This record gives sequence, structure tokens and C-alpha cells, in this order.
Amino acid sequence: MIFDYCIIGGGIVGLATAMRLLEGRPGCSLILIEKEDALGRHQTGHNSGVIHAGIYYPPGSLKAELCRKGAEATKAFCAENDIRFETCGKLLVATSDLEMQRMDALYERSKQNTIEVYRVSEEELKEREPNIRGRGALFVPSTGIVSYAEVCQAMGRRIAKLGGGIRLSTRVTGIRETIDAVDVASEGESWRARKLVACAGLQSDRLAALAGLSIEHRIVPFRGEYFRLPPDKNDIVRHLIYPIPDPALPFLGVHLTRMIDGSVTVGPNAVIGFAREGYPRLSVNLADIADYALYPGFWKTVVANRKSAVTELRNSLWKPGYLAECRKYCPSLTLADLLPYEAGIRAQAVRKDGTLVHDFLFAETGRMLHVCNAPSPAATSAIPIAEMIVERLEKGL
Repeated sequence: MIFDYCIIGGGIVGLATAMRLLEGRPGCSLILIEKEDALGRHQTGHNSGVIHAGIYYPPGSLKAELCRKGAEATKAFCAENDIRFETCGKLLVATSDLEMQRMDALYERSKQNTIEVYRVSEEELKEREPNIRGRGALFVPSTGIVSYAEVCQAMGRRIAKLGGGIRLSTRVTGIRETIDAVDVASEGESWRARKLVACAGLQSDRLAALAGLSIEHRIVPFRGEYFRLPPDKNDIVRHLIYPIPDPALPFLGVHLTRMIDGSVTVGPNAVIGFAREGYPRLSVNLADIADYALYPGFWKTVVANRKSAVTELRNSLWKPGYLAECRKYCPSLTLADLLPYEAGIRAQAVRKDGTLVHDFLFAETGRMLHVCNAPSPAATSAIPIAEMIVERLEKGL
């Protein structure tokens, strides 16, 4: 049998793409292949569960547009599939004069992005969040929380209902494109498809190389370490609490996140991971380390971001340093409040010149489309990202 489509990767982007293809082409045949024994086991299942509004992104940018559309689409999908979500809103808290200036610039950007945002004074901040301290804040009411693992499960059920097949615990070992199809091999099994889409996240560069594509980037795993607050601190905040981001840094910084299960997490930081899929603290994979250690772009990135890299590493190894980041706006927290919580790992594409890829990155042939980088917030934006992938797939084939 030859399938119309083969999707590699059971994270939220791969699932949304499969769902979009089946919904738009009734009766087509599709197989989705995932190497893990469940869907959404990596980036999708290890993020903070936030439905972002898109306040950070340049006005008119694709990321801003996809995030706005994605937030609406995610909430609609949850409502249709009885998935619990909550629109609790987010406060971006400024704690210094410099952050107040950055906050003003971010407010202007939000207006250009047509995002509903309100300025919050120091007094109003104390009223809204008695345990949070700051000079002022921006309130983004449309930000929400959800379990993306539940979203993935619902997407999997939708794919099955539409006639698509899902193969779990199936690792792809070979990809070969021919004139009229793409052959995909696993241990003892193979499939043929007219078109292939790879949404492999942390393994995306390896899948592209396996398919014979020439790529000039590498995936570098950035480990985001979280802590969970004790249950008696579950009411410490009413909204999500974020710092005002430093535009010179590639990541947002440590924040307090209300989770959909009622708990509160603190984090993440951003340190180099020693394993692409090693979530326990001391995980090491020598092949993963060699992949980036032998890549010149990695060392250029380290040099360009050496100051923040040293700070992040110090705070990873020294819990009081991590706590200090949290206490900038939540001074009541103590070391005893920082309980263990599973880390997340971000697949960061890095170019040869050391620049971090913050936009979409595709590798394409006549019958294949490899999503080499789907920038944050890919979980929020997954449904419109899938629409973009399908459109791109149709134009290129």
C-alpha cells in the first residue's frame, strides 16, 4: 500500500499537521509514526502549559500572527473536545527603572500587534497580587493555561476518527525519496507515501540528514529547569507572573506559572543540555554532546552569550542563585519552597555563524518537507502552523 501522506513525529505540530491534512482531504490515507510509546512525550509534554497571547513578537511578524490565531484556535479546540483550560491572564512585572523602560516599549509593541494589554501601577499590582512586588506591570488578560498532553491525546483521537493511522514505539531508521514516493523504514517494517512531513523536534536535524538533505544547522538542546512550589503555596498568585524580558537575551527568564492541575511552578532557566532527551538532572548522552561540541556554530553561540551562559549555569548549580531570580518579584519564597519538578528541553537550531534561529526553518525536496525549527510558542501556534505547513507542502509538490 502507498499512503498519501506520512507524518514523522507525534508532538503537537506533527499531530496538528496530520489532523489538518485529514480534515481538508476527506478519504485520503495517512500514517503518523512516533518513536515513543505515547504522543507528545518531548517538547510538547514538558512545556509550561501556557496559551500565549503573542505580546513579545515584532509587529506584523509571522510569529505574532500565528500566535494570535493559535491562541484562538487552541481555546476553540479545547472547548470542542471538553479539554479544561483557563484564561487566567498574565502579568509582566517590572522591578527596576530599566525594566520600566522596557515595559513601556513592550506596551507600544503590543498595541501594534493589536493585543489587549493594560498598564498596571505599583498600587494596583499589590491589589491584584499581594505576594508580588514590582514598580509596575503589564496585564495580558487573554493568556491562558492548559495541558498540552491532553490536547495531543484529543488530536490523536481526532486523527483516528478521520481514518488516519498512528504507529507508536516505532523508530524511523531510513528515509529514501524516489521519483513517485518516499520510502520510510523502521526495524522490520516499511511504508511508502506520496508525500512526507517530518516534525521531529529534538531529532529534526538527524531526520533531515537521514533523508539525505544538506543542512547547515544543528539542534542544540537547551535544558529548562523548573521547580514546583509546595501545595500550601498553590494560591500564592492569581495570574501568571513573568519578568519583563531582556531583549538582548534569547529566553524569557524565570517566571511563576499556574498549572491547569492547580499547582504552581517556577522556571525555567536555560542551560546547555548534555542529552537531547534526558530529563533527569544528571542525564548525559555522549553522541548528543559530540553533535554540538564538534559544531563550530555552537562555540560561537557560547562566546556571544557567555555572560548570560555563566549566570544560568551558576543558578543551575547553586539553588540560592535561582531563588534570587524568583525573589526579585516574589520575595516571600524560600529555598524550602523549591521542590523538584521535571525539566524541559528546547530544540534550538543554531547556524554555522553561531546565531540562534528564532524563525521557521524548513528543508524541502520534491516530496518531502522537514520542519527543522518551529519557534516558540509552537504549542500555542500549532494549529495555524499546521495550516502553513500544508500550504507550503502543496506549493512545493
